[in-house]
Amino acid sequence: MTRPDVLDRLRGCLVVSCQADEGSPLRDSGVIARLARAAEQGGAAGLRVQGFADVEAVRAVSPLPLIGLTKTARPDTDVYITPTAQEGVRLARLGCEIVALDGTLRPRPEPLAEMFAAVRAAGALVMADISTLPEARAALAAGADLVGTTLSGYTPDSPRQSGPDWALMDALRGAGLPFVAEGRLNTPADAARALAYGAQFVVVGSAITRPDVITRWFVGALKG
Repeated sequence: MTRPDVLDRLRGCLVVSCQADEGSPLRDSGVIARLARAAEQGGAAGLRVQGFADVEAVRAVSPLPLIGLTKTARPDTDVYITPTAQEGVRLARLGCEIVALDGTLRPRPEPLAEMFAAVRAAGALVMADISTLPEARAALAAGADLVGTTLSGYTPDSPRQSGPDWALMDALRGAGLPFVAEGRLNTPADAARALAYGAQFVVVGSAITRPDVITRWFVGALKG
């Protein structure tokens, strides 16, 4: 599948993020692969998967396009999502058609442009996870293929809110920038609205693949 074909295949569709944090009963690569198969059976056009072992497990059972990433805590930076080119290149070589990297303007271990170039040279597209419009502009100028609203609400420069960042999506659309909607899209109505706001495609995770998180939503609502 060529790079343009991947984006054409995902355009207007749902990508399901299949991830489980340490401590979750779902934290097993075999379970993640089953979640991916369930998402595929439900009609997902692509999958977002974290970590080398999970990527390998999912790639073995699903032909859907993969957005791969790592989550690496480092003492020298707040950048968490695929912070180095080495990790991004490995994800590409494991079969990820798209590699997601932190595209914010925070201090980082390696320059964005060098990371993006290395991932693209390894054969994958680059999705820069951003939190603001200036970050989106900078990431695309550095060579990203598209940006995702993933990190809005998780950086000092973006607003903390319980729902999706509609204002950011509106700004990205107004600027004519190619973007993916991701982050706190918790209902089918949210997903449809994101497409109406101009998203190339929509990524949904917790509302589909994290029953522990969904349970906490209900428990919290019952407690008022």
